[in-house]
Amino acid sequence: MSQHIKGIHDKQAEFYIKNGSLPVKERIQQLKKLKSEINFRENEIIEALKLDFQKPVFESMVTEIIVVYKELDLFIKNLERWSQPKSVRSSVLNFPSSDKIHHRPYGNVLIIAPWNYPFQLAINPFIAAIATGNTVTLKPSELTPHTSTILEKIIKKIFTEEQATVIQGDKEVAQQLLDLKWNYIFFTGSVAVGKIVHQAASQHLTPVTLELGGKNPCVVEASAKIQLTAKRIVWGKFLNAGQTCIAPDYILVEKSIKPRLIKALKEEIIAAYGKNSITSPDYARIINQSHFERLKNLIEENKVLFGGQTDADENFIAPTLIDEPQQSDKIMEDEIFGPILPIISYENENDLKKIIRSYSTPLAFFVFTENKSFANKIMAQFPFGGGVINDVVIHFANEKLPFGGLGNSGIGAYHGKHSFYCFTHQQAIVDRKTWLDIPFRYAPYHNKLKWLKKFKNWL
Repeated sequence: MSQHIKGIHDKQAEFYIKNGSLPVKERIQQLKKLKSEINFRENEIIEALKLDFQKPVFESMVTEIIVVYKELDLFIKNLERWSQPKSVRSSVLNFPSSDKIHHRPYGNVLIIAPWNYPFQLAINPFIAAIATGNTVTLKPSELTPHTSTILEKIIKKIFTEEQATVIQGDKEVAQQLLDLKWNYIFFTGSVAVGKIVHQAASQHLTPVTLELGGKNPCVVEASAKIQLTAKRIVWGKFLNAGQTCIAPDYILVEKSIKPRLIKALKEEIIAAYGKNSITSPDYARIINQSHFERLKNLIEENKVLFGGQTDADENFIAPTLIDEPQQSDKIMEDEIFGPILPIISYENENDLKKIIRSYSTPLAFFVFTENKSFANKIMAQFPFGGGVINDVVIHFANEKLPFGGLGNSGIGAYHGKHSFYCFTHQQAIVDRKTWLDIPFRYAPYHNKLKWLKKFKNWL
């Protein structure tokens, strides 16, 4: 193991043991400085995202930077109030006492961030972890080196190494970090790597949050407003060139409206990115050659309804519609995580159940319909992380909603106040008073049982 990595880990652990968490007001000042530094480097962040995978400026602002500003503002405004101990009614058995819930930081936290939204998905959990008084080591993705470098510069400017640091490197560095004992691990990435993280954490019984993924279904029922449905699906699916963990992975469309939906999807793709999407300034690229080749092979193995163009020099894959793949086909085995959208028709709800239940619990679930009864029924039938009726992806934007998976799609949730709870342990403390001591609980218990049975519902 690298002595550098172990040295930083030990320094942070020692710092926390010796100093505990910084006062809340001091943490709020740090958050304000962090926001100022991000604002100062806004153009650098946008340029880094463009260099890493040609992310459009608008998408960089909306999905990376503005989301971070919102999280910072929320913590700056509310941290002092959230951090106050919460009084709860004491039990009769504790009378007289003062009972409170305190929110304590876990201690030394490891955050491993992904490459698809490399700024926002690294800095947002970092904000919550540092705001709640933890020390933090952030490992950004090696696949987005320009963004990782900006993250390192920003954090180094505001925090001492003992309080927060960025460690860059590949999967070997990540494994070295996982071999160490942490008080909490927060991971965003694939299901396969999530299992490795969970296994490593289990060696020390370290609590974790795992933000993973899955094959997110998008059901389009016959009553749906077709053109609006297509417009919203195209935006959510091809945002970030499909490299979004909550993007629709496949469409399940009622057979009678399938031709109309396909026509509308084609029209909306052209409206968004033009007839030749490689020239669009609003369309990102695939992160690297390996992912490009994987996605290209999936296209070549299936019937293309629209799109399918690729350019290896640019890691470009056009928005692509695939017609009726079989469930046994490779494209339907795992999360696609790219700009390829399979369209599968169904005739009845039994068809829906059979297909959706053949996959592990998805991170997101979407249904388009004007039939409220159908929407509510479908949403109640299947387990999933979070869902939307008549749109896609947008549940992520509301910081009042918890964001997280279930089963194979993840463990735990965060965003807004849910992030505050994510990075703190709820600690119960009872302050027992001494001015009165009711003797009922003490031995000997002679003749007390009958009174216990009589008043048990009051206790």
